[in-house]
Amino acid sequence: MTQPDDAAWIAATGAPRRESNVAAGTRTAEPRPAEQDGEAVDHGRPAPEGARESDNAGAGTSSSSSYTDETAPEMGPTGRPLRPVAEPAVLSAHGPARVIAMCNQKGGVGKTTSTINLGAALAEYGRRVLLVDLDPQGALSAGLGVPAHELDRTIYNLMLEPSTAVTDVLVPTRLEGVDLLPANIDLSAAEVQLINEVGREQTLARALRPLLPLYDYVLIDCQPSLGLLTVNALACSHEVLMPLAAEFFSLRGVALLVDTVDKVQSRINPDLKIGGVLVTMFDGRTVHARDVVAMLVERFGELVFDTVISRTVKFPETTVAGEPITTYAPASSAAEAYRALAREVIAR
Repeated sequence: MTQPDDAAWIAATGAPRRESNVAAGTRTAEPRPAEQDGEAVDHGRPAPEGARESDNAGAGTSSSSSYTDETAPEMGPTGRPLRPVAEPAVLSAHGPARVIAMCNQKGGVGKTTSTINLGAALAEYGRRVLLVDLDPQGALSAGLGVPAHELDRTIYNLMLEPSTAVTDVLVPTRLEGVDLLPANIDLSAAEVQLINEVGREQTLARALRPLLPLYDYVLIDCQPSLGLLTVNALACSHEVLMPLAAEFFSLRGVALLVDTVDKVQSRINPDLKIGGVLVTMFDGRTVHARDVVAMLVERFGELVFDTVISRTVKFPETTVAGEPITTYAPASSAAEAYRALAREVIAR
């Protein structure tokens, strides 16, 4: 694969890439194509015994000469040896929650789908999960089979009406260990109303604070923009998980998102960090998809999850069914991929 030059990277992401071994004449290892069954592939399996990560794994390179045929590690679609991930430990108690904002200002990258399925997979490992719908379109609520348009109280009321209690809004889902704070079109008015609020960036944090001791993970599904609602999500989060489709247009604006995270970190939430980059809608049969993944590894290094979510026809079906793929098609490779992602998230 031809290494993307600086002009291509700057055009795609709006920022120069970091220095790497490319300048020294080494090339990023070309990712192995995914299985061609149209479904996601589980890339979170432990590497074979005796395997070790390449010294240049963070830059997306690997040194195959260090291995024999018997000890060579399995390579993932990111072009790196798959890192071993331990089975999550059983919890004896719950909380305080680790808050993760699922954020990307570009729509259609699998953000809501990943929020639902990651939450469901975390719950399968015994974690208590709260899903927060912070998108006026209410896609997260609809994806869990909750008719948010029929609800009298949603996250909008919890954020902007002091008289609204958490118990008035919290909705248990059909998934054991997973609860939801739903949203509907009412939330679209929040941006305007928050402008005149004192400490408007901390409004969501104040609403969520009583719930944090009750859960292990809070996943916030942000709207596809970098407005005040998204800033609220970043202000109360410990980390940002960025779903990025394996498409060139998905790369555009990445620099703006990273810049927003940096500003929130320096001005509002010093504990905020980028927790990981998740490649979605991956088709390993195409050179284009593999090139995009190589660019992401070049830019973000170890932050790119080994697990890659491939395209599958089952995801639209789960939306109609109102349940995650882990229950709709529990034995599918797509479900296994999200379980692998959950193991990586827990391990980080």
